[in-house]
Amino acid sequence: MFNPSEFINETIQKIKNEIGDEKAIIALSGGVDSSVCSVLVKKAIGNNLTAIFVNHGLLREGEVEEVCRTFEERLNFVYVDASDEFLDALDGVSDPEKKRKIIGNVFIDVFEREAKKIQAKFLVQGTIAPDWIESEGQIKSHHNLALPGGIVLKVLEPVRDLYKGEVRKIGLELNLPEELIYRQAFPGPGLAVRVIGPLTREKLAICRKADEIVREEIESANLGKNLWQYFAVLTDTKVTGVREDQRNYGYLVVLRFVTSDDAMTAFVPELPWEIIKTISKRITSEISDVTHVSLSLSDKPPSTIEFE
Repeated sequence: MFNPSEFINETIQKIKNEIGDEKAIIALSGGVDSSVCSVLVKKAIGNNLTAIFVNHGLLREGEVEEVCRTFEERLNFVYVDASDEFLDALDGVSDPEKKRKIIGNVFIDVFEREAKKIQAKFLVQGTIAPDWIESEGQIKSHHNLALPGGIVLKVLEPVRDLYKGEVRKIGLELNLPEELIYRQAFPGPGLAVRVIGPLTREKLAICRKADEIVREEIESANLGKNLWQYFAVLTDTKVTGVREDQRNYGYLVVLRFVTSDDAMTAFVPELPWEIIKTISKRITSEISDVTHVSLSLSDKPPSTIEFE
């Protein structure tokens, strides 16, 4: 049986032995995996750890402010706005794997620049077991494994062999806030994997607003803790609609709700129909570029949780 206290003590000692007196940076996203890693490494090496939070322009509404507010007093914290750098590199890219590889490469470029400023030798990442299992199985690559050749930082992954539930147990043992521990899982590539087809700033804005509506309605109905993920996908399909008695040709948005224990399998639960209808009505009324909303009913497998 997994013992979080034992894992914490053993991992802190391993980190001390590996990093020693060198400096390290951690790729902090604000999710439970990287947050737990940041606390473990800080306990091991103290202020020799710098937490780098990179805004890649693919975050959810309000996420930058939330992460900064949560961590800037807890850690040796640095915020980097690299959104233009990421979005310029992604502009017009359609292929899902190309999106992931571009995001991974730009992330490492940013981290290497920040590492040089403080002469860090290590890059800590919150990789967990489903990340590398899916990557090795060629299901999809993950941004924190897409390391370009010539990287100058040694990568350290303290929770690499754990699953999300085990990481959350460690977070509880470390007395992290519950709202952080049970925060909805969010993919490293962010909204890039929820915009189907060519990625543009306009489409990102539509997807971000639709996601905000989904989160508001699910959380106001107190359904969030029962779901692994809940979000909107902006497809590359356009559908004829009617707005103010005029023909309106707009996007199709797909709603995705899943439950899971470890992200290796996932199931679509039954949700109150009035919640789904409310979300649909809000999206089509508040986002003029969307004319149609549908619901994804496929479990994992055969589907994956994300669309790309």
